[in-house]
Amino acid sequence: MRLGIAHHYGWAVAVTATTDHTVVDRRRIELIEPGLPAAPVHHEGGPHVLHQRAEPLDDGALAALVANVRASVVRATAGALDELAAALSEPIGSLSLRSWPADFPADLAVQRRVPYESRADSVMYLQVLAGLALDRGWAVHQYNATTVEREAARLLGERAEKVLYGPRASLGPPWSKDHRTALAATVVLPAGGRPEQAVARP
Repeated sequence: MRLGIAHHYGWAVAVTATTDHTVVDRRRIELIEPGLPAAPVHHEGGPHVLHQRAEPLDDGALAALVANVRASVVRATAGALDELAAALSEPIGSLSLRSWPADFPADLAVQRRVPYESRADSVMYLQVLAGLALDRGWAVHQYNATTVEREAARLLGERAEKVLYGPRASLGPPWSKDHRTALAATVVLPAGGRPEQAVARP
């Protein structure tokens, strides 16, 4: 099985498909436990925070918050992935995620600066998802969210309309752009069906 993810702050659309691109599962999964900020760097540590309070969190306080959030993301996301895997009749072989820069800074003091602060939280979710997938023996593949649906349509040829839009009729709503993106990501894989383990462990 191939699992495609279209993620947001704290949640994601997950679409699982067979190697012939038949959707077998689609669901929203929660990536963080309740009660914590889903975007700690952007909302708690970014420069715009000056408009919300007298001073932004200092580096130490923000680091502690981010550590708590990341631990929560690991727990919630692991549980969601395990629940999904248990619901399937066959094992998951690959996970497709939106790409992120390989050289994205790890230093929180740098992450909280422009232009990084707007992407730091998203990258955290992607890195956690990738790490958990590798822990489960799944290959990890990155996709370009801007072009993935177009790339999938090119690969599918005459089947593109049926594969990418057909699930709305066969499964019923919801079938949104996120669902199409996640499904398209399972189509756009290297030759041979199983993607290379192209992501180093975060």
